[in-house]
Amino acid sequence: MNLVVNARDAMPGGGELTIEISSVDLGASASNRPADAPPGHYILLSVIDNGVGMDEATRSHIFEPFFTLKETGKGTGLGLSTAQGIVAQSGGFIEVQSEIGRGSAFRVFLPRADAPVAQPCEVRSVMDLGGRETVLLVEDQPEVLRFAAQALAEFGYRTLSAGGPEEALATFRRERGRIDLVVTDVVMPGMSGPRLAGALEELCPNVKVLFISGFTGDEIARHGVMDEGVRFLAKPFTPEQLAAKVRAALDAQNS
Repeated sequence: MNLVVNARDAMPGGGELTIEISSVDLGASASNRPADAPPGHYILLSVIDNGVGMDEATRSHIFEPFFTLKETGKGTGLGLSTAQGIVAQSGGFIEVQSEIGRGSAFRVFLPRADAPVAQPCEVRSVMDLGGRETVLLVEDQPEVLRFAAQALAEFGYRTLSAGGPEEALATFRRERGRIDLVVTDVVMPGMSGPRLAGALEELCPNVKVLFISGFTGDEIARHGVMDEGVRFLAKPFTPEQLAAKVRAALDAQNS
């Protein structure tokens, strides 16, 4: 989704978007295999546009958090860094080719599973996951915010949406005493999710918080999100996974 949104923005006057998928074998001597990528079978997902393109200096920064060439208010610079985090978490990698005036091609390599991966099947009813509590969602990516709000609404929750920390604080003050859970992104411009949670705790010491993030490893560990007892859900997630985490957080006793 992030790659497609970026491709759209790179073609303000319209253009052609191509999405391809194939199976590739990157052997030990494969010329297109990065040095740090293990040899093996991969699924290749390509997202190609014929938009404005990028120069080499821009390409070297595109996966850095908060790096963006978009106008203020049009983007946070987290879309590509989030995509890279998701791919890295899956053991894959991304290659980028782009030239000014000739568009961009993002190629995502994901390790192929040669046999079905067995997963435990836990069946929970909508009643088990749903509720009538009020949940404040804090997310600076509009697409993710809309998705989460719609998902929780379908499970019966009253949802309040905030596009950033300042809006979240204003909403929390206005709704003081009526918000049962805050679901917030970890990495946001201006104020991180944990810092926001600290500010909310000053207003309501027993506030319950669930953190979400597409970043992994050290990037979120330094925010304290991976500490024991901290509620966390990794992106991307399904509506059921979000509802299950929300239900568990609401049912948990305050420490």
